[in-house]
Amino acid sequence: MNDLSHQEFLSSAAVQTSTKLEIPYYQPVANECALFELAYQRQLPLLIKGPTGCGKTRFVAHMAAKLARPLITVACHDDLTAADLVGRHLIGDGETLWSDGPLTRAVRQGGICYLDEIVEARKDTTVVLHPLTDDRRILPIERTGEELAAPKEFMLVVSYNPGYQNLLKNLKPSTRQRFLAIQFDYPNAELEQSILMQEAGIDLALATRLVDIAQRFRQLKQHDLDEAASTRLLVYAANLIAAGCPVIEACAAALVEPLTDDLDTITALMEVVKLHFGSGKSSGKTP
Repeated sequence: MNDLSHQEFLSSAAVQTSTKLEIPYYQPVANECALFELAYQRQLPLLIKGPTGCGKTRFVAHMAAKLARPLITVACHDDLTAADLVGRHLIGDGETLWSDGPLTRAVRQGGICYLDEIVEARKDTTVVLHPLTDDRRILPIERTGEELAAPKEFMLVVSYNPGYQNLLKNLKPSTRQRFLAIQFDYPNAELEQSILMQEAGIDLALATRLVDIAQRFRQLKQHDLDEAASTRLLVYAANLIAAGCPVIEACAAALVEPLTDDLDTITALMEVVKLHFGSGKSSGKTP
């Protein structure tokens, strides 16, 4: 096989495969872990919906490691084709060889295939999922004439952010109703503080201030901000501060600038940060 062609194929699908047994940290919010395990045991596909940076991807990685299954992640986008998911013939060294796509590899391996932001993919691409998400649990490969039966260990998980939905980007009802669904949101203040302390090693006082800032910012969503300050951004800010970055600079880089390009809004958000931190010299590290 032509190595360059193969690499280009993998890059076009934005695929990541993880087989590590180390279980990534995840703080349960409700009964989502139990629901995931039940869906896995009953061979049911799962849809996770929630805002950016609320922990959807970390949750899937956590559950895949907990269940000791390989995880294949695909970041969906407008140019993602059915061939990117299923596979294609590649030409190299004077011969034509078949190369499995990430979805096909997950079926063969009995792994978990996670399609992140599924609404970004073209509708004609998502149709390929239909035979895998009903009682047939098969993946027809038209180009080879093969029909793969998914083993009981295989699971399909998809996610999307409802905030991005519009008339052009949403899931067809015929696709949507093939999945169990879990609604995610940002954790409550206490849980979010615990996450920051665990992820970055900061103390409770700093975690409390950061979470309070994020909650203030979230009140501005759909007014001055298109998207809320996520738990992911809070973790970034906490890690910068734990590494020695002044808190004002850390908050500017992690909590303010990623949210908006509007100078007036940036100024207003920075005022909120300064009200919480004053001089901004606190390190916030846990002793």
